[in-house]
Amino acid sequence: MTSSSGSAPEGLESQKASQGRVDRDGTLQIGLEASLGSGSPGDVWGSHDVSDFSSVDSTFGNNDDPPSIHLWEKIREWVLDVRVSILLKPEGPVNKLHISGGTVFLVKGDNTENTAQNLDSGVPFRAPQERNMDEYPDPSVSSEATKDVEKPGMALPSGNGNGVQNLDGIEDGDGVERPGTVDLSHEAEIQSAAVLLTSGTKKLGVAISPVGGSEVESLDPSVSSEAGKEAEKPDTVPVPSGTGSEAENPDVVLSSTQGDGVKNQDATEDAHGMEKPGCSSLQQKPEVQQEAQQEEEHPIKERRKALQDMLRKLNLEKNQSKKFSLQEVLEIRSESLKECTPRTMEDLPWHFLRNVLALNVTARSTSLEKGTSDGQRTREEEGGNMIDESIFLSIEMDESGSVNPLDVLCAVLLCSDSFLQQEILSKMSMCQFALPLLLPPLETSHCTLMLWAMRDIVKKWRPHSLADSRGFREESLVLMPMLTISFVQMGSLSFSKSRLLNEFLSPSQHHHDFFIHRDMEGGNIPREIADGLVEIAWYFPGGRKSSDLFPEPVAIANLHGGIEAHQLQFRFLSKVSSAVFIFAECISKREYTFLSSLKGSSTEYYFILECHGRNSNETSDSLKDLAPVLKLSNSHVLLKAAKTNTVKMVEQLRSTIGRIISADPKRVTISDMAAVAHELSIHVDEDYQECQDAHRCTLGITEDVNNIVLYKKEMLKLQGDLWKTLARVEKELCRMERQGDTPSEKYRSELKEKLILLRQQQNECDLTIGLINFICGIKDSETARKHYFLKWMKFNLDSIARTNLSKLRAEYKEKCRLLGDDAQKVAEIDQLISSSSLGVEHFMRELGQFYEAECLMVREGKLSKNKRQFAHFPSIAADLMLGGFPLELIDGDASNIPLQWITDVLTQLNKKLRNQSRMFVISVLGVQSTGKSTLLNTMFGLQFAVSSGRCTRGAFMTLLKVQENLIQELGCDFILVIDTEGLKAPELAKLEDSYQHDNELATLVIGLSDVTIVNMAMENATEMKDILQIVTHAFLRMERIGQKPNCQFVHQNVSDVSAHDQNMRDRKHLLEQLSEMTQAAAKMEKLDRDIKFSDIMDYDAEIHNWYIPGLWHGVPPMASVNRGYSEKVFELKKYLFEFLRDRSVKKSPKDIPQFIEWIKSLWNAVKHENFIFSFRNSLIAEVYNQLSAKYSEWDWGFRREMHFWVSEQETLIQNASPDELDCWNWQNELQQKLLCGEQEILESLDKYFQTGPTNLHLVERYREDFVRSTNSLKRELESYSYNKCNDAIHIKKGQYKINTLQAEYLKVIEGKVDRLLEDCRKEERRLADEELRREFERMWTETLSEISLVPLERRQIYSDIELCLRKDLSHRGSSVNLKVQEAKSLLSYRMNTFEVKSEHINLSVWDRVKSMFSKKKHLCKAEELAKSLMSKCMQTINEKANSRGDYHETYTGELLHIINQMLQQGEVQKLHTSPSFEVDLKLHILGEAAHIFQKLHEDFINENDPRVCLEKLKPQYFSTFTDLYLEKDAHQTRAKNFCDHCLHPAMLDYVNRKLGIAIVDDILNGTQSMGYASRSFFQFTVLKELLEERNVDSYVKYIRSYEEFVKSWIMRQILGHYADKQSLKNLEKDILSAVVKKIVEMLENLKHKHFKKISEFLDFFCKKMQKELVISKDSLVGIQFKNMSDPGQFSVCVENFLPNLEKLILSEFDVLSIKSKLSKLAVKPQDEIFKRVFGCGKQCPFCKVPCEAGGSAHKEHFAAVHRPEGLGRFSWDETEKLVYDLCSTSVVSQYDFRSAETKEKWHPYKDYRVYYPDWCIQPDPSTNASDYWKFVFKEFNHEFAHHYEAKPADLPEDWENITQEQALESLKVTYNTK
Repeated sequence: MTSSSGSAPEGLESQKASQGRVDRDGTLQIGLEASLGSGSPGDVWGSHDVSDFSSVDSTFGNNDDPPSIHLWEKIREWVLDVRVSILLKPEGPVNKLHISGGTVFLVKGDNTENTAQNLDSGVPFRAPQERNMDEYPDPSVSSEATKDVEKPGMALPSGNGNGVQNLDGIEDGDGVERPGTVDLSHEAEIQSAAVLLTSGTKKLGVAISPVGGSEVESLDPSVSSEAGKEAEKPDTVPVPSGTGSEAENPDVVLSSTQGDGVKNQDATEDAHGMEKPGCSSLQQKPEVQQEAQQEEEHPIKERRKALQDMLRKLNLEKNQSKKFSLQEVLEIRSESLKECTPRTMEDLPWHFLRNVLALNVTARSTSLEKGTSDGQRTREEEGGNMIDESIFLSIEMDESGSVNPLDVLCAVLLCSDSFLQQEILSKMSMCQFALPLLLPPLETSHCTLMLWAMRDIVKKWRPHSLADSRGFREESLVLMPMLTISFVQMGSLSFSKSRLLNEFLSPSQHHHDFFIHRDMEGGNIPREIADGLVEIAWYFPGGRKSSDLFPEPVAIANLHGGIEAHQLQFRFLSKVSSAVFIFAECISKREYTFLSSLKGSSTEYYFILECHGRNSNETSDSLKDLAPVLKLSNSHVLLKAAKTNTVKMVEQLRSTIGRIISADPKRVTISDMAAVAHELSIHVDEDYQECQDAHRCTLGITEDVNNIVLYKKEMLKLQGDLWKTLARVEKELCRMERQGDTPSEKYRSELKEKLILLRQQQNECDLTIGLINFICGIKDSETARKHYFLKWMKFNLDSIARTNLSKLRAEYKEKCRLLGDDAQKVAEIDQLISSSSLGVEHFMRELGQFYEAECLMVREGKLSKNKRQFAHFPSIAADLMLGGFPLELIDGDASNIPLQWITDVLTQLNKKLRNQSRMFVISVLGVQSTGKSTLLNTMFGLQFAVSSGRCTRGAFMTLLKVQENLIQELGCDFILVIDTEGLKAPELAKLEDSYQHDNELATLVIGLSDVTIVNMAMENATEMKDILQIVTHAFLRMERIGQKPNCQFVHQNVSDVSAHDQNMRDRKHLLEQLSEMTQAAAKMEKLDRDIKFSDIMDYDAEIHNWYIPGLWHGVPPMASVNRGYSEKVFELKKYLFEFLRDRSVKKSPKDIPQFIEWIKSLWNAVKHENFIFSFRNSLIAEVYNQLSAKYSEWDWGFRREMHFWVSEQETLIQNASPDELDCWNWQNELQQKLLCGEQEILESLDKYFQTGPTNLHLVERYREDFVRSTNSLKRELESYSYNKCNDAIHIKKGQYKINTLQAEYLKVIEGKVDRLLEDCRKEERRLADEELRREFERMWTETLSEISLVPLERRQIYSDIELCLRKDLSHRGSSVNLKVQEAKSLLSYRMNTFEVKSEHINLSVWDRVKSMFSKKKHLCKAEELAKSLMSKCMQTINEKANSRGDYHETYTGELLHIINQMLQQGEVQKLHTSPSFEVDLKLHILGEAAHIFQKLHEDFINENDPRVCLEKLKPQYFSTFTDLYLEKDAHQTRAKNFCDHCLHPAMLDYVNRKLGIAIVDDILNGTQSMGYASRSFFQFTVLKELLEERNVDSYVKYIRSYEEFVKSWIMRQILGHYADKQSLKNLEKDILSAVVKKIVEMLENLKHKHFKKISEFLDFFCKKMQKELVISKDSLVGIQFKNMSDPGQFSVCVENFLPNLEKLILSEFDVLSIKSKLSKLAVKPQDEIFKRVFGCGKQCPFCKVPCEAGGSAHKEHFAAVHRPEGLGRFSWDETEKLVYDLCSTSVVSQYDFRSAETKEKWHPYKDYRVYYPDWCIQPDPSTNASDYWKFVFKEFNHEFAHHYEAKPADLPEDWENITQEQALESLKVTYNTK
């Protein structure tokens, strides 16, 4: 014995653990880690050869101071516990333990150098490394080498201590490699062998620590297992094969005794899944038996400890109580959008969940991502060209720090709620993973039968009995009776049971890993909690007798762990199985005893035995004894020799099971297994109270369902024929296809009445018992119970539907065979098959119909609100949506949307989300059965129906929550996923409107979506022409309304890696096809522009095409999911979210209220079959109105600026001298101003579209209208400004001649006054005032008589105008000239005397017009034209009359230009007016102008007569004369005269020039501003007031003379607004105060200029104020005459007089009426507001409703609501009764119309745009949309008839029921002002 000196520390009683270390020479060292005393961890107390431990009586060492008794007891216990079995060899014993790099070797002698070479197969065994290797480093081994030793052969006891590893290198039953006993008797060349260290069960704490101080966890669960957490994976020592007998005297490998819940060594797996030694003798040591019995007392505590350790590793501790929910897992997280390998064990659960829900077959992988290992070091790092022998000893352990996949599965299931468990198993089943049938006892002492978790799995297969008929079976997995075969094991095996089962289940040439085994990733990691797990897999035949393994389904159960340790699971399997296969290496007496207990079992037992030659006799004897007990025969024993081929073994096994099947054994369902589980006290996952309560509730509904078609007819009455009829009536209301000769509105009224009647029938139906129970189930306040209820409903209904469908399919086949060509009877069964679908959605649909019927009854006043029963239904449905259940958007059976139901459900949903409901919408389109639903389910983990005859019908939407940390990044709170029924469905193909049905669906879905996935199940796009055409139509329609959804083309079943490149030409061809289809679609949609696919969608052929492999890898039903499928789908998902992330920056997502509006408007458009020209919804209307209102602001801002500029220019012109006028370049300034204004609006428009409100993209197509309107506005203001400035110049030049003459007269007068002053001063006495006046009067009279005053020339203006008229008509021909010659004097014509006569219409037209009414229509239109033209000309005439200037010949030219321009318009040309009409119209207009212009001229002459002008100056001259004579201080007198004669009129003029603009600003910013914000708002305001007023004359004026009405209405509004005068007075005061302030500031500035003369002062003042004030030069003459005042004093005096002057002016304004004030304003506010709200002035060609489009240069005219055509003076030719049809109805009807435009030929209303291409007449969005005008018509029917000289209309009866409140409500809805 060798020893090393050392003494034991004190206080050994407190020491907690023993450790083993290795010295440099490889000697095992025993030490203790002291917690008390002076010893430090790892102190060496002795080093010993193995022989030192061969006897428990050996002494510890040669030290004089032997160890204490406590130390000796510890060593003794260690030796007993770590039983060392030395495997002897012929060459001699292996007598020393050697550890290198943590690897334990048995070394022969002292030779440690050649250990690696001498080891069997060169593979060492390694002890687990748990602590940091640097803590206790082995000086002989580098830390790096220690860390990275690869694939050890042996791990010492770790984990929860349930068992130990053995060294024989074989695989256990679940495929994990496990050491076992190595037979070396036939391996003479092996020079060394490994030692087997097997742990007992006594509580020892840390049993052994190899190099580096790594601890190995105790087997006792009470001891911390931290040390065993990171136990590294063992590798395999190849098992030597041979046929010889066993070694003569092999050491016995001891095992613990068997106990319930306690593992035993001879036939079971340990806690880590390692196979324990088998075929041991029963010669166990007493200590071992005692330890096993002690462990038996703590199984539950041990399992819980292991579970907690596992949950802590996986970071699932909190989820043990708060389970994962399906909603939580499906939440959109940033992690779910990244493709990454788990880095830590905490990532493993989420990695598994995400991947399994995404159908990724790698989901079970538990490998962790690591950096570069030592094995990957570069050549430089290794330091030279040499091979280090340590590479054989340092094989990297990749699994270090990971866990077994089965442990992850168990942990995840434990931490998941029932519904997530169900989804996990459902996806695992699709991936062909074995499913957990029995979960081991983890939290409790009971196993759990996973019945509920499997409820959702449905399988399809074809048994051989149906192979010839090519039928199939479809059934729920848990309800399917089938043969169940269980596989268990006793003892250790040299092969993997799980791997063998995989081979057994896999079809030839297609291996699949159903069960986890050792060679799979992570499969060789020791299990910690999964022992006792029973997994189950199935085989389903495909009807191919040559390749199917079995003719019927077979279930294969696999128990992980030995049957001795898991007797409960074994008993369960024995009871439910038809046969149990027991794997064993040998059967000893103990195993015989255990197996004998199975006597009397009805189950057949089979044995699969390994043939190693060892214990064969004992096994043979045991089998002989068991034969009568278990009824065994030779066929019940399968032998697997070492050299047996696996394929041959599998064939034997299949053959055996084939015989079992042929013997017709018992078949059980998984559901039946629950009874067995209860017998054995096994928990069933359906035992929860909530689940059972829900099940009972469901049975109360579904147990009555036998015949589905009959059940739906009797119990779900509302959605049968009633609902389908309702759907047809709703569409007919919009399409009017069966109208016949019935008038449109009468037909609509009949349909509406029918609709109400149908709803009333629905409302009268009572809730059935089944529906009542259903409502109780879904309104349950307990969420779990509600979800259980819905699941049970789904399972039960699906099961019933499958049964029904199976019978119907069989009957269909039989009928087809027997009846042959009798298509009718076959079609009846076909219809039954189509109607045999029954699901939860049908019950929800029924609730929706009850709700819709009740809502309509309330709206129609047939039911009071307080008697409603179903008002809470939408809230229930909203809760279900929040719970993850899909909501039916489109009813696939009726092809209809229950709009009220959907609207209110989504509204409730929005409330529950507190308006935090921004969402992106993703949808899928594609041909039926191309995997659309599967694609969405894979992408998002959803549960859209994909089988069971329950493929998607209609469209369903599911809400997915976005995690909070991702909301800001994606810009949305939710993702809404829409799944749709397949296009080109075979069952619809026979219908005439199937293409239309698909078109509607595609339009609706694409219109609602942000991203649409177009799913194509083929590589060649040419075969998808039809669906692409449908999609193109939809995208074209969306582009027209501003929607531009993204489209992703998915080509499924394309697995070739080169598909993307190979199909480049196909993609190009696809784009060409799409463009061709776009052009074809544009023609079908009656679009006249050339358009390509790229114009309607942002499409990139390179990135918007996805090639995805087929879903299945292999041939169903045994095919697994293709890994490439899930990976490609994930790539698509990542791209979609990247796209959404980028899109959120540019465009805000919809919220639920906006989504509702889109549903409404799109569905309305779909029902009308008219998308291009009639689509506008409230969202578009709202955004358009906002844009129009904003443009109106910009428009007025531009106008306002130009009004100020024109006012300023007019003032400057009035103040300018003739020389200044000649050189003044005002035209350039005008152009500059106009360009700036135009550019400012365009920039504002661009900025608004960039940063304005949401949804602006919807009105993008109107943007160009506003650009054109801006250009038009610029031209209008240019013309206005130019004319105003020219007029001012004309006036100024006209006044210049008069002023020149007057200046000469004034010089004479001033001379006379000067001489008179001198004469008076020469008098000796001072003259009295009266004498001075007489002298002045005498002088004035004499002077005027001396001056020859030349009077201004008076002209006959009408003669000038008549001359202009003759020139204008001179080129029109002799008939026109004759008409002019015969005309009277212009003064005899006035506008009010004009009448339209028959001669005004060409005779050729009368030939075509047969009826008197048509003639009346032509004359009426001509009369309307004349009125409009006269009104426009009158406005121009009045503007000229108010200019204060003289008549100019250009005035007449301007009028003639207006007349000619209007008469040349296309619409007027269609009236075919005669030349006589033009001549008479011009005569009357110019006759009116002649009277007004003559008066203008007369007034100008009178005002500017020289004598009159001189008389005006007389008072000033007399005042100056008097002051000079009396030598008074003239400062104040001259200052007052300046204020009275100069400033007073100038300030009055200033106010009048500014007040009009101020009034417009005040009104537009006032309380009534909304009424003028846009034309739509204006219409609403006017119509609302008319409704309140209820005056038929006002309505007639509004309809017939809209322009005149609007002007008078605006004037009334202005007069009413300023009725109290105070607000207008405030405006006047503000304007006046502003100019007074400017004057005061100017006077203050001039005080410092030191002017010598008053004339200089006044000239400078006038120059500085020339932009604000027009100061007459004539007025200044009297003030400057003989004015010797001091300018500074004069300035002070003027300033003092200003306050009184201001008051005087205000008082003058105060006495004026508002009308009088408005008439004097330069800018008429009524005209400016009129321009703002009147728009283009165009009226609907049918009902005369005015256009409401924004701007003035829009291409299309439209109005929000149209009115009955009779209000536009239309009546029937035959009856002369007013027409009550609405043109918004007529344009979708089958009716025709005729007009002057059609040359009186009948033309379809639907094609009205042929003649009126610039009018867009929208169908009414609802039956109530036109209630306003219907109410007006029915109220004043007779009055309108009287005004229009027609007979009253025969109005539909339902019009009489419309109230004023309903009329107002419809108006609010129409104009979106609710």
